[in-house]
Amino acid sequence: MQLNFSGLRALVTGAGKGIGRETVKALHASGARVVAVSRTGDDLVSLSQECPGIEPVCVDLGNWEATEQALGSVGTVDLLVNNAAVALSQPFLEVTKEAFDRSFNVNLRSVLQVSQIVVRGMINRRAPGSIVNVSSIAAQVTFPNLVTYSSTKGAMTVLTKAMAMELGPHKIRVNSVNPTVVLTAMARKVWSDPEVSRKLKERHPLRKFAEVDDVVNSILFLLSDHSASTSGAGIFVDAGYLAS
Repeated sequence: MQLNFSGLRALVTGAGKGIGRETVKALHASGARVVAVSRTGDDLVSLSQECPGIEPVCVDLGNWEATEQALGSVGTVDLLVNNAAVALSQPFLEVTKEAFDRSFNVNLRSVLQVSQIVVRGMINRRAPGSIVNVSSIAAQVTFPNLVTYSSTKGAMTVLTKAMAMELGPHKIRVNSVNPTVVLTAMARKVWSDPEVSRKLKERHPLRKFAEVDDVVNSILFLLSDHSASTSGAGIFVDAGYLAS
């Protein structure tokens, strides 16, 4: 399936590493103009070298005021990928206020804020749009020491549906992609114990975790007109985990 995003402008958060970075590269290769948002300046420098012409924005999305200043005048955006996230591993009884607030500010509140900024522009232009929220199977099942992360992703499920319902009349679609473990740099920190990782992988019917490209391809499908009648839904890129 050939996807062509020429003439469209996309914004991707969490663009410095992992899924976000590969999404930027895929959109750029497919003809889109891309605004790449990350809190790590060095990542944006190297990404700009790989993808000449992208628009880098360095901001910590956990900071509401800084985000408003950095993106409030971002201009025309047709496609939005809310990918930025943190996964802070703590047992339930050891979850701190700082970790809880940081997780919800980055993983959920920024989705609301960035989407509001982008959607206001779409509505003012009376233009259709597509938004993809990058969630996780942790929205459906729990894992040890990830109570806060799972809570943010569970809330994202409802937020995605609420956005789809309210924005549908404006021809704006909102969906999510829910992958299982993808061994990005962030995931490797959480699943650093090889024995724990092996046992979890064996619980997947396909006996594997997801690859970054698997997730990116699902994001691109939901952004594209090939999913023109899909909104409020989630694609589970989980190697069959939820079926087992």
